[in-house]
Amino acid sequence: MKYLIVNADDFGASHGVNRGILEAHLRGILTSASLMVNAPASEEAAMLSRAVPGLSVGLHADLETKLRDLRAQADQGLAEGLREQFRRFEELMGRAPTHLDSHHNVHRHHRARPFFLDLAQRHGLPLREHSPVRYFSKFYGQWGGATHLEHISAESLARMLKTEIVEGITELSCHPGYVDPDHRGSYRAEREAELRALCDPLLRRVLLEQGIELISYHELGNLLASQPAVVK
Repeated sequence: MKYLIVNADDFGASHGVNRGILEAHLRGILTSASLMVNAPASEEAAMLSRAVPGLSVGLHADLETKLRDLRAQADQGLAEGLREQFRRFEELMGRAPTHLDSHHNVHRHHRARPFFLDLAQRHGLPLREHSPVRYFSKFYGQWGGATHLEHISAESLARMLKTEIVEGITELSCHPGYVDPDHRGSYRAEREAELRALCDPLLRRVLLEQGIELISYHELGNLLASQPAVVK
């Protein structure tokens, strides 16, 4: 069986990003999101998520600044920064996250990885690229300093669903949203293109044709417990 989690990074980054994520969940195929707890619209994101209990929300830890500023003996600051963001998530959401990942995948860094692995183990959280969930990141519309909207169209995503989603559980990461004055970063028009693609009715038809079942991180534990063969 093919199971697909469609997860939006950057929840809380801005009002426009929050709007886009909620729309992609309510009108499209988005099932999960990852919250940046110290971002400008994080409190709004937490509030909005309470109205959509089917949307699983994890922690999107933003530790890039701490990683850049590390001195040789300052790893403890990185660990404390991660713990602080975990506590902030619980404060905002009133519960623990359903999954764990990081902004720009800094958890891959050799100095950050042990702290992410420790946090994930202590709280029983699936950590991106360190769980039975396969990570698929090709649905992204910017590289080489250029925008590639054709790569994040509904037709392009439909092809990915047909050719890239294999047996087992896959997380497809995405970055939907609306451009607004509060939005930071260069990934702007691409967010609106992703949102249009995720809400296109074509994708529902492809999922049905390909036998792909949408799930969220809410359901992951029960799925793994009831169908252990799915991890193979």
